[in-house]
Amino acid sequence: MKKGLKIVTIGGGSSYTPELIEGFIKRHLELPVRELWLVDIEVGKEKLEIVGAMAKRMIKAAGIECDIHLTFDRRQALADADFVTTQFRVGLLDARIKDETIPLRHGMIGQETNGAGGMLKAFRTIPVVLEIVEDMKELCPEAWLINFTNPAGMVTEAVLRYGQWEKVIGLCNVPIIAVKNEAAVADTAEEELFFKFAGINHLHWHKVYDRNGKELTAEIIDKLYGPDAKPEKLVENIKEMRFLSEQIAQLDMLPCPYHRYYYMTDSMLKEELEEAKEEGTRGQVVKRLEESLFELYKDPNLDYKPKELEKRGGAYYSDAACEIINSIYNNKGTRMVVNTRNRGTISDLPYESAIEVTSIITAHGAEPVHFGAFPPAQRGLLQVMKAMEELTVEAAVTGDYATALQAFTLNPLVTSGDAAKAVLDELLEAHREYLPQFNKGEEIKI
Repeated sequence: MKKGLKIVTIGGGSSYTPELIEGFIKRHLELPVRELWLVDIEVGKEKLEIVGAMAKRMIKAAGIECDIHLTFDRRQALADADFVTTQFRVGLLDARIKDETIPLRHGMIGQETNGAGGMLKAFRTIPVVLEIVEDMKELCPEAWLINFTNPAGMVTEAVLRYGQWEKVIGLCNVPIIAVKNEAAVADTAEEELFFKFAGINHLHWHKVYDRNGKELTAEIIDKLYGPDAKPEKLVENIKEMRFLSEQIAQLDMLPCPYHRYYYMTDSMLKEELEEAKEEGTRGQVVKRLEESLFELYKDPNLDYKPKELEKRGGAYYSDAACEIINSIYNNKGTRMVVNTRNRGTISDLPYESAIEVTSIITAHGAEPVHFGAFPPAQRGLLQVMKAMEELTVEAAVTGDYATALQAFTLNPLVTSGDAAKAVLDELLEAHREYLPQFNKGEEIKI
């Protein structure tokens, strides 16, 4: 009989791993993690060793019993795992930088999960995730896959639709940040409010209610996005561009920060181009930040998560992953915003598709809170983006160029026609070594 839980983290050399360790430490009384396997690839050997050593120091300082294993052998790690978390980047940060700079050269938004760059990230990532799922079917068929590798919604869609794996939950930190910020704006504790999110990853809307059922949405919209409001930087990788207050008021729902790319495209593109000239793209900034983080992590006396990690842009991801695992293991019924199968929750989207929605997390996974239909302004953009996601996932799996081009043409952030073809061709060539499905017979590298 197993002594405790075995958890496997693929992408274990990530700078986010210390937050994951912290999350398990603070839940150790109810979540008996006895084995944590940090898996990475050979090229990430130095980072894995640095993070692994720090993880061991954190566990020792906490005085808890948990064995940390470092390995490049994914299959060895997955054997008999209870939970698998994924937090990797195919092609590392250099690939992200290409995803950002190439679209910008074509006069299009360059962003790691939106527009042309986000679609290329999906093309690189989805085949690897599906390989992991196949290994899980063989080596740990009862395990849960908790994914926070971006683009989280499309990865979840691929696992459900093509991996035929139901025990998957996708995770994003954007709703978590929104909840914390809006609770502060409402001057009310988070647990006293009900946040009703619905949409897809990086394209959701939500309403807010107090404990008596009174809706606070319009009040919070006015405080955050009204004509007298000052723009706030909620997410590290998104410029605090002001929304058009009349537009947000008409929505009567709070937007996602990523809506700026769709509602304020021209302004966001101009800002991206200026920032790329001055300090580089966000990927270039993050690469410098990561270098400084790993210098911190090398400190043999550092046995806690440093404050500087919050600047990385993924605050709360890892802690939320720990809480999902905790809620499944202990059947807690925690309310969280996750990526899961629609099953009629949003009537405007296909039954089988992946959505991002407020859900109750229990031993059988995510139970989404029913939403229904969206008004026209939300519904139109949402349906276009979901169709784009479906085509992107299909292209990632099949390597079909025409399907990829169709997805590019459908994306609102990609100029259509010859321009879409030009940016697609340049991105496919730039990432050629990581796209064997488009280049038959070549081995994939992760």
